[in-house]
Amino acid sequence: MRQGRAAREPWNLGKGWVGFDFEAAFGCPTRVVNDAAMQALGSYAGRSMLFLGLGTGLGSALVARGLLVPLELAHLPYRKGRSYEDELGSKGLARRGKRKWRRSVHDVTRLLRDAFIVEEIVLGGGNVELIGDLPPGCRRGDNANAFDGGFRLW
Repeated sequence: MRQGRAAREPWNLGKGWVGFDFEAAFGCPTRVVNDAAMQALGSYAGRSMLFLGLGTGLGSALVARGLLVPLELAHLPYRKGRSYEDELGSKGLARRGKRKWRRSVHDVTRLLRDAFIVEEIVLGGGNVELIGDLPPGCRRGDNANAFDGGFRLW
């Protein structure tokens, strides 16, 4: 998303987002952000924060000083020719098993915490409950935080 409009077709969804006029379709003002951005905004507690959504794919967003920055970290290269999403998404979990997947979650959170210099990382999404012990500097999010994020967005 860029300035409330789809900049390109989503990776894990159907086509038709680019150029779609949401305000005309719904007949009211709209603000469109991805689900990771909504959860990030709803999880924000005043500290610089990186949100990672561990679900079908890998959602990501940064919130610092009240500013929401949706990110697209999922398809960046990680290791062995695979992306962050390939390793941390549902397919990576199924392919590698819970133990190795957890190890990658710990590794990636360390790398990204150092890269973004954030005070905390919130881990959310459908697979967050499978992590067990959280990596240092992380807290567990909740999908329900997306509702708070929607209210904060307006």
